[in-house]
Amino acid sequence: MADCPQIRQQMRKQRNALSSLQQLDAARRVERLIASSHLFRNSQHIACYSANDSELNLESLIERIWLAKKVCYLPVLDSIHKNRLWFAPYYPDSKLRLNRFGIPEPLCNKRELVRARSLDLILTPLVAFDKEGNRLGMGGGFYDRSLAFLLRRSHWHKPRLCGVGYDFQRVNHLPSQPWDVPLSAIVTECARYKPEPSL
Repeated sequence: MADCPQIRQQMRKQRNALSSLQQLDAARRVERLIASSHLFRNSQHIACYSANDSELNLESLIERIWLAKKVCYLPVLDSIHKNRLWFAPYYPDSKLRLNRFGIPEPLCNKRELVRARSLDLILTPLVAFDKEGNRLGMGGGFYDRSLAFLLRRSHWHKPRLCGVGYDFQRVNHLPSQPWDVPLSAIVTECARYKPEPSL
């Protein structure tokens, strides 16, 4: 089995090889699959992400969130704890600025920022995923640290964490660590996946 750096390299190469038309088609399919899901319908406060490095784009889904009168959020790097995320409300007229990774973040008053526990659903990008709901990200650990509180809960599981990516990013097995926060669901252009419990 390939190790995580090899998987990252391979998957990023495949993502970057997609044409603009393929990316747009996949984004539209994912929008339809997410919007018709119970997770989406039962959520009012939904965090998306700004696509970077050929990640699957959620712009059309964000517009659907606005049309449905739900509240959309985008992740914002914590200015004090450099490895954690806040979430900023994102509206059609929101101004954006680039963070230290070159990823757009909403400009807003600090009082408007919320922690992950205030959200119903978080849509997160991924580099790879497996059938057990393990997620491989870019390696920074931002989502795992920001969602670590979910690992200490036995009953209340909001926010739900849904990985978003291309179907070719599915692999047989990913190594997991005790601090990894598993996904509640994964959506690709081909299907909605519900993780299977490991034996």
